[in-house]
Amino acid sequence: MDELWNPERFRNWTLFLDRDGVINRELPSDYVKCIDEFEFEPGAIQAIADLSDLFSLIVIVTNQRGVGAGLMTNTDLNTVHEHMTRLIVSAGGRIDAIYAATAEDRQSTERKPKPTMGLKAKSDYPEIEFEKSLMVGNSESDILFGKNLGMKTAFIDDKNQFEQRNSAFGSDWVFSSLSSLAYSLMNSGIE
Repeated sequence: MDELWNPERFRNWTLFLDRDGVINRELPSDYVKCIDEFEFEPGAIQAIADLSDLFSLIVIVTNQRGVGAGLMTNTDLNTVHEHMTRLIVSAGGRIDAIYAATAEDRQSTERKPKPTMGLKAKSDYPEIEFEKSLMVGNSESDILFGKNLGMKTAFIDDKNQFEQRNSAFGSDWVFSSLSSLAYSLMNSGIE
């Protein structure tokens, strides 16, 4: 096992998580606009609880264009996030911060893969060191976001796009789910 991925090493690391397709089920061609549409990915709540024991900070960074497009309000988005966080906490996990890019413009500097949300997190939590951070996401923009900030990256292949699990969009690792990533870290580390 690579000593870098000894789980004890994560005590000073930050875990950055995308939301849709990683924590909750992503709706095809739509946005999660209310708690009735929010459904956790299988095993995600327990995975976050397990990862909460490993990482010093857990931060969600999510593109939520539906707000800017007028399909939901910031209040709707906050209600979904409060619901999600409450369920995670009740299972023994935690979310330290959530940053959402809500601009409708897909080229907005707020959106991943631009580093803005990561820089805001670093401003709010100066102890964050990007070289001691892991970005977990299910899209190319998530992986580029992590790479742009100098993080390690793990791609969640929730759509089974990649037959070869050794690389996706230049990510450092590929997993089928957040649950499989957590299992790997808790039991053997990542090599």
